This record gives sequence, structure tokens and C-alpha cells, in this order.
Amino acid sequence: MNAVKIIEKYYDKNSKLYNILIRHSIKVRDKALKIIDNHPELNADRQFVKEASMLHDIGIFMTNAPDIECFGTHEYIEHGYLGSEIVRREGYPLHALVCERHTGVGLTLEWIVKNKLPVPYRDMMPLSIEEQIICYADKFYSKTKFDKEHSVEKILKKLSKYDADRAKDFLEWHKRFG
Repeated sequence: MNAVKIIEKYYDKNSKLYNILIRHSIKVRDKALKIIDNHPELNADRQFVKEASMLHDIGIFMTNAPDIECFGTHEYIEHGYLGSEIVRREGYPLHALVCERHTGVGLTLEWIVKNKLPVPYRDMMPLSIEEQIICYADKFYSKTKFDKEHSVEKILKKLSKYDADRAKDFLEWHKRFG
């Protein structure tokens, strides 16, 4: 599989948005692969993580997030399941799960319903070790400040604003992967 070729089917490779997506995805991929290299006991599928981390945000172009050059009609929180639909149509159902399950530190059905989120009503929590690693690595990088890695404290503060349980999940991952 060539993840960049798939991205190029949906993004103009000469656009600012393409550059934003690729730079962010490379940062996430590199951090995720470093975790795998540092933790062989996890038995994570390195090739899968390499591919899926590049595709995890493919759905952002359909959202309305002008600060990162996205001028779609959906809310940003929808980019995960929208990307999942794209990647599933491309023939990669396991990679699609990463797209769907990486938002925040995953979205529980209970939290989706409670907050009336505009996403399908189903659990979207990272289950496999590969999904968890990519989700964890993603939290360290924004799409606006490419070269700055967020601190664990900053990530926990941001997650706690939305859901204290998800912040706890992240902290558990940090103990395991950090």
C-alpha cells in the first residue's frame, strides 16, 4: 500500500492543505514508529502503523477548519469517521478503523450521545495496540505548529477540559508508551 498515493487521490499535492496533512502525518508516523522501536514487547505491526498513521487524518478536507485550509461543510470532529469511509472504500478496513478511532483519545458511545456529537452513534475507541499507539502519537502534534511537540502536561490539560476519563486513558498510554 502507498498511503501518499491514496492521499493524492483526494488532495492537490500543490496545496497548502496537502502540505499541512503530510507534515502532520509524518510527525505522527515517526513518533509512532519510535514507540514501536522502543517497545518491542508490544508486538505492534510496524508496517501497518507506518501506513495507517499517514492516513489517520485523510478526512480533514471535508471539514470546516479554515485555520488549516479546510473549507468543507462538516464539523472538524467528524473528520475521523469521514476519513474512515474513504479508507474503507479504498479497500483498507483495518486502516479505516484508525481514522475513525483516533479522534481525541477515542469517543465512547456514551460521550457521543451525552454531547450530541454529529458523528455516528457507536463506540469509536482505539482497541488494537496499533490504534492506541497512533492515537497517542497524534496528540503530540498540531496541524498549525509542525515542529513543536506538545508536552504531556499540555495534552492532559486539553483532554481534561473535555473529559477527565479520556485524560486518564492518555496518561495510561503515556506510562506504557512514553
